[in-house]
Amino acid sequence: MKAKDARTLDLFAWEPPALEQRFTFDDVRAATLDAAIAKGISLVMAESEKSREEIADEMGRFLGQPISKNMLDAYASEARETHKINVPRYLALVHATGDRRLLSLLADQFGWAVVDRRYLKIVEATMAAERAEELADLSRRLRREAGR
Repeated sequence: MKAKDARTLDLFAWEPPALEQRFTFDDVRAATLDAAIAKGISLVMAESEKSREEIADEMGRFLGQPISKNMLDAYASEARETHKINVPRYLALVHATGDRRLLSLLADQFGWAVVDRRYLKIVEATMAAERAEELADLSRRLRREAGR
């Protein structure tokens, strides 16, 4: 068998980058939305290259107010029912970690997706093409009904 040329790209091995970043169902499966959010926060911080102290510091700079590691620990705990993260702090956590899965966790509740802005025109073009197809179908149906 011939050795593979390391300079030649394998076109069949290429996979497009993930359009959407999101948690798997099992990652954040929980009895309540609050618990799912806590699981998501915990997972994002566990997978981050930054320590919880660094994340808390970045969040504090983003918000202009101190955030402690202990507060992050409380937000990541399903058992701490009295410590729910508020929206500005949630956004600061997204900023500090750069992890869009936290936004997707919220958008998933409505059947929406968080997609990089650079893809919006492609999405809009696809929506326009679908609408054009619907209108063409309607036009054909109306012409048939009119006997033309």
